[in-house]
Amino acid sequence: MASETATTTQKYEPGTHPDMEPPVLTSGPLFWLKENLFGSITSSLLTIVALYLLYLIVPPLFNWAFTDAIVNAGSRSECQKIGDGACWAFVKERFILLIYGFYPEPERWRPNLTFILMLVAIASVLWDNMPQRKYFLYFAIAFPFIAAILLLGGDWFGIPSGLKQVTTDQFGGILLTIVIGVTGISFSLPIGIVLALGRQGHLPIVRIVCVMFIEFIRGVPLITLLFVASTMLTYFLPPGTEFNLLLRVLIMVTLFASAYMAEVIRGGLQAIPKGQYEAADATGLKYWQSMRLIVLPQALKISIPGIVNTFIGLYKDTTLVVVIGLLDPLGVADISLADNKWQGLSNEIYLFIALFFFICCFSMSRYSLYLENKLHTGHKR
Repeated sequence: MASETATTTQKYEPGTHPDMEPPVLTSGPLFWLKENLFGSITSSLLTIVALYLLYLIVPPLFNWAFTDAIVNAGSRSECQKIGDGACWAFVKERFILLIYGFYPEPERWRPNLTFILMLVAIASVLWDNMPQRKYFLYFAIAFPFIAAILLLGGDWFGIPSGLKQVTTDQFGGILLTIVIGVTGISFSLPIGIVLALGRQGHLPIVRIVCVMFIEFIRGVPLITLLFVASTMLTYFLPPGTEFNLLLRVLIMVTLFASAYMAEVIRGGLQAIPKGQYEAADATGLKYWQSMRLIVLPQALKISIPGIVNTFIGLYKDTTLVVVIGLLDPLGVADISLADNKWQGLSNEIYLFIALFFFICCFSMSRYSLYLENKLHTGHKR
């Protein structure tokens, strides 16, 4: 006690007094609990109810999905004989089909390599501090064409690629989803920027064309456009003309996302103060220079939440291709459930597909938050 009193009464030179511990409920875990879960009577009651519901739901779900799950079995009946948990043996047996679809087994190294190259291309776009980033950005621009050659093989413009040709009707599962989603995301952003600038521009013909395109696409459901791409489009082509179904879907999905992207970016352009345009004009910048250096960077920064939201919506909408006969993960799940050995195990396979989409969409959402905070587009999260 004497030493504590001595410490308390000890005199310090100005500016040399050690920092004191903060009060108990102003920082740390207890402060977080108080602020987020028990800040008021209503908040406390809701927290208790939520914890009780989690207590009722989580343990049985955990037991079903993990503790009592069956991994090795040859059919649903075998799973039922072993236990009452999730029959992950079904997903295990169809895992390769869910990933690659009907892509030839000896050639599956090509989708694997394409996926690795895609990660490199994405990293070069999203990671500012990547070594030699300028050169990797050139690679990212060329990646869609490299991916097409790798996945399809065959001859390109009369030049043999040295790879066995794989037709697009063999694409399926997660491979098909990634192809459609990444293609739509990659091309919809630049097309959306052009449409937004055209709609905001001063050339009447360009503005009218952009407005008509955007309003038409936004006024028609994507599933209708996919039906048009799969069936009606052939009526407008010369007899005997073959137009690859997957290519038609890629074009329609990209155009659909571009129209929504254009409106998101237009909102960002309208949020830019008029003084920014006047400042660009005062410095003698031409139209495209002012857009590239001053206006568009600010508009895109403001539009980050809407852009990522459009990306997420597009990625989830890729499941609609099942209605025109393309076997994405849902299509693979449907044909797998038609097997008499595994009928009735829809929970397991649909849960697996839902988890895949959640991981992809949640990753995009978290990167969006990181980018917003980094660019100071809003309050810190």
